[in-house]
Amino acid sequence: EVQLVESGGGLVQAGGSLRLSCATSGFTFDDYTIGWFRQAPGKEREGVSCISGGPTSYSDSVRGRFIISSDNAKNTVYLQMNSLQPEDTAVYYCAARRRTWPFTIILRGLYDYRGQGTQVTVSS
Repeated sequence: EVQLVESGGGLVQAGGSLRLSCATSGFTFDDYTIGWFRQAPGKEREGVSCISGGPTSYSDSVRGRFIISSDNAKNTVYLQMNSLQPEDTAVYYCAARRRTWPFTIILRGLYDYRGQGTQVTVSS
């Protein structure tokens, strides 16, 4: 059974940091691109970052503030979120897509599996 389980969300003040985790199981981690997405009420889903082995990609809205990384031994991907702002408030979820090129295609919402998400709330 494929599982992607997010954790690490919560309430933080503007300027603060959070680290999200995406623990995966049920598929060969090394064969997949993992992406992070967010969706706020009334807004479209946004693909914020992805990692495919070594290469990474970020949306313009988070580049320079968020850092994606992976621990292949734990089949887990992390999203370190710094300098958080109220506009970063959303449900964040991770998703997986079998590796293709360009790997960034996952950020268009083209993934095979996804998790349930974790709430991130940034207060002003």
